[in-house]
Amino acid sequence: MASAAVAATAPVAVAGPARAAEPAAGPPVGSVARLLGVPEAGRGVGWLREALQIAVQLELATIPPYLCGWWSVKDRRGDAAQLIRRVIDDEMYHLGVVCNLLVAVGGRPRFKDLAPRYPGPLPGGVRAGVTVYLSGLTRPFVRDVMMAIEAPDEPLARRANLSPSIGDFYSHLMIAMRDTAPYLSVEGQLSSRIGPDVLEPVRTLDDVERSIEIIKEQGEGTASCPADAFQDDHPAHYYAFAEIYHGRQLCNTGRGWHFTGAPVPFPDARPMARVPVGGWRRLPPPVRRLSDQFDSTYDAILDALEGAWSGGGQSALGSAVRAMRGLEEPAVELMEIAMPDAPGNYGPQFRRP
Repeated sequence: MASAAVAATAPVAVAGPARAAEPAAGPPVGSVARLLGVPEAGRGVGWLREALQIAVQLELATIPPYLCGWWSVKDRRGDAAQLIRRVIDDEMYHLGVVCNLLVAVGGRPRFKDLAPRYPGPLPGGVRAGVTVYLSGLTRPFVRDVMMAIEAPDEPLARRANLSPSIGDFYSHLMIAMRDTAPYLSVEGQLSSRIGPDVLEPVRTLDDVERSIEIIKEQGEGTASCPADAFQDDHPAHYYAFAEIYHGRQLCNTGRGWHFTGAPVPFPDARPMARVPVGGWRRLPPPVRRLSDQFDSTYDAILDALEGAWSGGGQSALGSAVRAMRGLEEPAVELMEIAMPDAPGNYGPQFRRP
């Protein structure tokens, strides 16, 4: 489990009868470990709403680090930049899907008070030990953040990890959907073209299953056979990032799958430094202005997204999309400014003002 229970402390000696040991603390509220610890028979609509809110947070948490990596690439026409851009489109689509699913079972997505903080763990405690941070594109960033987020249970070229993956979580979510068979309301669900995909309301359990399978296959891929995940000749996210890391396309050599295909040159990237805990201190005035501009726009996006699935509808979603276009200019400007007292350049921090 992503968040193991804390061991009980030893009894404390007190006057009079001995006091029993305190019970072990369970996984925290809002954790995948606690949700998966609920017996399947007890996973009703309330369980689904809580699980889907965690799914919203998970999908949202992937977008800022991927954007930082993409914005840092100087030539957006190269293979690596195109792979990252496609993944970002997919993650935005996944975010829309889980928001629709949450609305369908009577919930409302929360963004403003549950936005991720960087650096930090993935929401819900999945992939325990992975620290998601913001940085320009480097090989360690690809390996330790991008590939670590998307890693399936038994991927190629990855050590086993006992922590549950995002795919584990979605598999349990689908089982609970089938077992509960909740009423699915289309009121408040949204439709939109997001990259190559079209977000549509979910009306049936078949729609739910199809949506969750798309998220799993686009993200992790199929661990036993990567070819199953190569939809429209595009590798799943884990394998796309692994191609960037290894510098070669993944191909079937006849003796298994290996990163020995066509070259995927690692791109020239702006040297955005890793954002530290608490953000950068004592920013020079020009940097402060750009950072504040970025964070204000990010805050407006979170407000618009929350409003979109809380009655604001297509108009609020359109506002969020327009605001998103305003993030890149200050982000890239920040990435062009060298820090005076440390190696590397500044970059966006994705903080709420």
